[in-house]
Amino acid sequence: MADVFSALATAVKLVFSLDPALVEIIALSLKVSLSAVLIAGLLGLPLGATVALARFPGRRAMEILLNAAMGLPPVVVGLAVYLLLSRAGPLGEMGLLFTPYAMVIAQSILVTPIIAALTRQTIADLHEEYDEYLRSLGASHLQGVVTLLWDGRFRLLTGLLAGFGRASAEVGAVIIVGGNINHVTRVMTTTIALETSKGNLNLALALGIVLITLAAGVNAAAMLIGDAAGKRYG
Repeated sequence: MADVFSALATAVKLVFSLDPALVEIIALSLKVSLSAVLIAGLLGLPLGATVALARFPGRRAMEILLNAAMGLPPVVVGLAVYLLLSRAGPLGEMGLLFTPYAMVIAQSILVTPIIAALTRQTIADLHEEYDEYLRSLGASHLQGVVTLLWDGRFRLLTGLLAGFGRASAEVGAVIIVGGNINHVTRVMTTTIALETSKGNLNLALALGIVLITLAAGVNAAAMLIGDAAGKRYG
């Protein structure tokens, strides 16, 4: 027990002293996760809005697919991206495997369905409220999508935060496509797994503290934004 408290004290010291190795790992983690959320947002927001508003054959199947894809197993996504980017894969010549770019791709695939599904639900709810108003203005489909996306921006931001939470906590897919290479693809989650297996609890606990703090901050922000949206639409 004394060893655990000693490791925890050292971990706290590493965090507050801004240990260079710790900062490097955190910076890469944020860079990868934020890039993935940005890409997922650019894909998921219009996709979710289109599925909510457009009428086309297979629309219901698309809704079911989006909801099901929210629970994609990370290791399966990692394997698929690995096969895609490996030397024998169709994109192997690009040399992206075991780089941060591969990790961004894997996280984007995991996060896009989450953002798209939450966007679809949000836009569908708003459409029920504003449909007659938009029709009276003679708004086109594109204008309707843009209007509802803007009006639901607070709710949608909550979805983006949920996607960031999923991305920042991901370990299975990124370790497959990133390889957990020191100073290259080593992020918080993969480092925690590695250092714990090596018995180096100091760094693992320090990163765990940062990860928990980050998760708490994201959840707090989501709750505050949700409350603000509730007051706006209440």
